[in-house]
Amino acid sequence: MINIVFFGTPDIGLKSLEHFHNSDKFNVLAVVTQPDKPSGRGHKLTACPIKQFAQEHGIKVFQPKSIRKEPEIIEALRELKPDFFVTFAFGQILSQEVLDIPKYETINLHVSLLPKYRGANPIQRAIINGETQTGICTMITELGLDCGDICMTYPIEIPKKMNCVELFELCANNSPELLEKTLIGIQEGTLKPTPQCEEGVCFADKLKKEECKIDWTKSAEDIHNLVRGVYKCPGAYFEFRDKIIKVLETEPLETAEDKGVSVGEFAGISKHGIDVKTGSGYLRLIKIKPEGKGEMFARDWANGIKF
Repeated sequence: MINIVFFGTPDIGLKSLEHFHNSDKFNVLAVVTQPDKPSGRGHKLTACPIKQFAQEHGIKVFQPKSIRKEPEIIEALRELKPDFFVTFAFGQILSQEVLDIPKYETINLHVSLLPKYRGANPIQRAIINGETQTGICTMITELGLDCGDICMTYPIEIPKKMNCVELFELCANNSPELLEKTLIGIQEGTLKPTPQCEEGVCFADKLKKEECKIDWTKSAEDIHNLVRGVYKCPGAYFEFRDKIIKVLETEPLETAEDKGVSVGEFAGISKHGIDVKTGSGYLRLIKIKPEGKGEMFARDWANGIKF
């Protein structure tokens, strides 16, 4: 049986943790996750999904503020004598002292096909940039940013209507098997990691709120990709009558007909949605979420404000 410590925080890693816990090939010695954070209107401290699962199944939990600066936790992890550390969206950088603890390696699951989209938001950036393919990969964790040797990869297609939540789900579903094959392959000596090529390196910097504001001078296709890429996390938006309108679903229109309006103006309202002129083409708003209200069809919102 392979002994592991699982490092993770958001629910994208939950299926992988569940897989390891339920497998007769692995033993989850402990979970390392971020400290509880305030959530909701009451700002009540809330445990992340990874911690909740661990507590429900009697798995030891460590929650360092910064694991590199907490020698007590480092020593406790060393005493567990793990074969592997497995990291999946943990959210902290590990020191060499921590990386040296496992018998074999620290294996990270990254949600892109490295060396493309190293960094914090690879799923969102891939969609925003109009990529038609991404994937997941396992890698040997090193001190640099997602620069370690690649163990295994699994490509994933990105349809033109897929949003980031759907892509997150696909990545989460396919990660457990890839991680299992990687750990077993390294332990048995049948898998030899390969260095990343430096050609094609690009970075997926953390998204900023101002990036999510729609710039109507961009093309309909680019805005559509932004809406898909930041769907509900945090969501693309525009301002209308001093209110923030989040855009949840759109469709670029193929028509080249000039409807005689300026960029950023509504060009038409129908049962299908609201058409807006962009810097190149027209974009149909299908679903939105007005400030202070729930999700709704754009046509219903337009009718409600008597536009």
